[in-house]
Amino acid sequence: MATASETPVLDTLAAMTIDSVERCGLAPDMFMLTRIAALAASDAPPISYVANIDPALQAGLTAEQLQDVLVAIAPIVGTARVMTAAGNIAEALGVAITVADTEAEGRA
Repeated sequence: MATASETPVLDTLAAMTIDSVERCGLAPDMFMLTRIAALAASDAPPISYVANIDPALQAGLTAEQLQDVLVAIAPIVGTARVMTAAGNIAEALGVAITVADTEAEGRA
């Protein structure tokens, strides 16, 4: 099946996310905390966190709340996954800060 898009995978992920947001009744902050918990539980790579950290911050979540969700799920998902998730979140936060700084410099 041919596609007209240059980014069919990203387009599909975006469509799935939009559908999930539209069908979910959670408040935006709870929605994003749930997504972060799911990323940790599935041992997601850093790029997955990069795609979710900015929306989490825009939903008003703090770094402390992201840490709290890892504390809450640690007994279920285990030490190794929580430690990996913490590192991946830190990396994603660094990327988000770098992007924000670059955008701010571009506007100045």
